[in-house]
Amino acid sequence: MSLEQYLPVFLFILVGLGVGVLPQVFGYLLGPNRPDPEKNSPYECGFEAFEDARMKFDVRYYLVAILFILFDLEIAFLIPWAVAFADIGVTGFWAGVMFLMILVVGFVYEWKRGALDWE
Repeated sequence: MSLEQYLPVFLFILVGLGVGVLPQVFGYLLGPNRPDPEKNSPYECGFEAFEDARMKFDVRYYLVAILFILFDLEIAFLIPWAVAFADIGVTGFWAGVMFLMILVVGFVYEWKRGALDWE
């Protein structure tokens, strides 16, 4: 087994690490460093914290987050369908339409249940 076959993978990893790490290093080295009490404070939102950091979140936050992930992933399944649209034929077309209809029914159901309302 020759290690020359893995050279492109190794180069890809090195370039990826370089693109991710080098801008951060350059920003740290070349950026201004003028700390003051306001910047070093734990809260920069304009007022001090008035509750414990371990407070419970509303369940609706998690519901909206899960619904976003669900619908986002379902839309991501449409990309291969759209790319191969010319090659899938009539059966693939109607399978995609059926998938979209199920997606729309789920969306309307969640909308009617009020899961998308943020009071």
